[in-house]
Amino acid sequence: MLGMKPFIHNDWWQVLKPEFEQNYYRDLHNFLVTEYQTQNIHPDMNHIFEAFNLTPFSEVKVVILGQDPYHGPNQAHGLSFSVQPGVPIPPSLQNIYKELHTDVGFEPVNHGYLVSWAKQGVLMLNSVLTVRDGQAFSHRNKGWERLTDTAIKRLSEREKTVVFILWGRAARDKVRLIDTSKNIVIESPHPSPLSAHRGFFGSRPFSKTNDALIKLGETPIDWQLPANV
Repeated sequence: MLGMKPFIHNDWWQVLKPEFEQNYYRDLHNFLVTEYQTQNIHPDMNHIFEAFNLTPFSEVKVVILGQDPYHGPNQAHGLSFSVQPGVPIPPSLQNIYKELHTDVGFEPVNHGYLVSWAKQGVLMLNSVLTVRDGQAFSHRNKGWERLTDTAIKRLSEREKTVVFILWGRAARDKVRLIDTSKNIVIESPHPSPLSAHRGFFGSRPFSKTNDALIKLGETPIDWQLPANV
């Protein structure tokens, strides 16, 4: 069943288990069962919790917050801003790549598959984890936000400092969940073509993140993606 233990295979299970036992999550679960049976939903059911599975709670160094999954065919696979191999790079991710090049000398790649970041401790978390095909925000306010807000709060409360990268108004609103006295928050406008020129370009979030990690005694993130996936 959706959301039961086999879908989360690491220490996130214990962190989030109390949420799975709440009435709101049971309602969300029942809603999703119907949606997956009657609609074309992204991502595939087996990838809903991919962000948690690829980046265990105890290994999170950085959080990049998104909103809801890409709603086009074969795009979403459970990580914010990332798309599956062979899928054209979405406009927001193209702008992320431009800023990466300016900021840290990122060499262009022809894919948008960001799993190598996740495996280094970058939790790429959407606030809503599922969406109907072609219908952005169609699963908003169904319960996902409560679960993902809890994940953010638990990370904020953790002893080890986390760098939170918040792009755009929706992500920046989540700062209310973060203890900024012990964690690091890097904010800017969203990388969307509609807003990237309002302050995302030139914000240097990737070098700022690595500078913070080095000061914390952590290994910095290698933002360069492999050429082939």
